[in-house]
Amino acid sequence: MSLTEHLQELRRRVVVSLLAILAGTIVGFIWYQWAPGPVMPLGELIRRPYCSLPPELRADLTADGSCRLIATTPFEMFMLRMKVGFLAGLVFASPVWLYQIWAFITPGLHKNERRWTLSFVSLAVTLFVSGAVIAYFIVDQGLELLMSIGKEYQIAALSGQLYYNFVLALIVIFGVSFEVPLVVIMLNLAGLLRYDQVRDKRRIIIVALFIFAAVITPGQDPFSMVVLALSLTLLVELAFQFCRIHDKRAGIRTREWAELDDEEASGPIDAPAPIGAASGLGTANAIDRPAPISTDAEPDAGGYGPTSISGRARTPNFFDDVL
Repeated sequence: MSLTEHLQELRRRVVVSLLAILAGTIVGFIWYQWAPGPVMPLGELIRRPYCSLPPELRADLTADGSCRLIATTPFEMFMLRMKVGFLAGLVFASPVWLYQIWAFITPGLHKNERRWTLSFVSLAVTLFVSGAVIAYFIVDQGLELLMSIGKEYQIAALSGQLYYNFVLALIVIFGVSFEVPLVVIMLNLAGLLRYDQVRDKRRIIIVALFIFAAVITPGQDPFSMVVLALSLTLLVELAFQFCRIHDKRAGIRTREWAELDDEEASGPIDAPAPIGAASGLGTANAIDRPAPISTDAEPDAGGYGPTSISGRARTPNFFDDVL
């Protein structure tokens, strides 16, 4: 494909992904305040961890005692609904746009690598949803612990913007972070990462994951940081085991010199053989000496040059004519 054809293909994939996200956003926007049957509305689902707090830990700002979050700007409630609907649309449309990403790079893969399409999309969606569920569980279980610290002097009266930003950011961060093992697996399948390259670096990788969790978690609370770091450590270890099994099946083995130190790996260097030494090519056979050419010659009948006594004509050449 030419560059123009690649750009047209990319445009088509992007348009399909955006349409799927738009449809999912509309569904999420409606689901925010209305849900059929026993299904809980999305706004109520996100607000539930805060409303599950004991009454003495949150401020009562309504006359009927119901649980409400406060709004500090006129458009805050509408923008929060749009934000929640857009996030829901990303999750709903994730099978579509993940497939579009994979389908765009699939023509550059081999036939045996294209069969991973369904597995890639399914695993990516499963990991993102799993991360989102764990993040919601952290908010549901850890919010009471956070809000109970210093309850003798303060009471929680959270605004909808701050609370929703915290919950949504935690969900997105956990969901995206859970895709790291999938990236490791893709690099291994593409031949860019082997198990023997990371086998002895687990301690460094675990420390890096804890630092990553400490930096990326919103609020930098230790509870969510530890849960994210431990979850990523477990998932990355599972990805490494996949790399080990895949490399073993592919017949990739660690080179023998990789297990040796520098001195043993270098080893003694054999001295080159001296010039002119016998090479063992065998003995030479003697070449028979050619018979001498007879000088007794007389011109032939045709005048083209001398002939031998035996009567055989000698092959004329240029020098005979000149001389």
